[in-house]
Amino acid sequence: MSRFRMTFGVVGFLLAFVLGLGTTSLMFVKTPAIVNAQISSQVKTVRRLPPQPRFDLEILVNGRPLAEYYARGRTYVEASHGAEYELRIRNPSADRVAVALAVDGLNTIDARHTSAWNSSKWVIEPYQTITIGGWQMSTERARRFYFTDERDSYGAKLGQTANLGVISAVIFRERDRPVSVTSPRPVYRDDRAKSQRESAGVDSPSNEAARKNKGVVAPEPDGDYAATGIGRSVRNDVRWINLELESQPAAELTIRYEYYSALLKLGVVPRPHEPYPLGRREDSRGFSPEP
Repeated sequence: MSRFRMTFGVVGFLLAFVLGLGTTSLMFVKTPAIVNAQISSQVKTVRRLPPQPRFDLEILVNGRPLAEYYARGRTYVEASHGAEYELRIRNPSADRVAVALAVDGLNTIDARHTSAWNSSKWVIEPYQTITIGGWQMSTERARRFYFTDERDSYGAKLGQTANLGVISAVIFRERDRPVSVTSPRPVYRDDRAKSQRESAGVDSPSNEAARKNKGVVAPEPDGDYAATGIGRSVRNDVRWINLELESQPAAELTIRYEYYSALLKLGVVPRPHEPYPLGRREDSRGFSPEP
């Protein structure tokens, strides 16, 4: 009986030992789960963010955007002599933005030639679009943009001919803050004089720029190339608002405009009856058509 008990005790000990090892081995089953969790975490860290909304700048003639050509790393449009045009800027983001908008290197609000950060800017609310049709002369009036030659351009009148033929928009986001402080536009002492000069066809930014640029040799204007003139006076009410902006621009958009003859010289558009090389290649086929 004692031998049987001893045998049973030994068997029980061995069984308990085996079961104990089995219990211990079960603890290591958790290791793959930890590895899986680490892999899952790594996958999350490399997940791509959705593409950011893209700001747009378009040139409109008769309410329709001009066709754009891409060459030399730039965007070109064809200018039509004498045609009035507008600039449309779209803000597809959830932020309010401010746009430094220059035509021929001149700010469209005050005609100054400054950096984008230091210039006066147009404000666009989230998901909104604005259309700028001319040089802002006061809080109530603007003078229309129109395509003309360099000699007749607003830049030539101001003695600023280094950047003719280019339209640039630099966009800054509003810096986050709980309260937006707005104020009316400051009233300048010569506002009434500005209005009088405008009605006479002369504006104060022109005179001021001419005084500042006195003695500076500007490139000689050429009658064969496109530029922007200062056209007819139209009503355009604006107000001034104070914003705190991020120091780095959210986007920089540039469009070059030229007459058709200049676009031909640059190779931007094809010559008459000459297909685009890329278009010719797209039309290529492996075999000749059946007779």
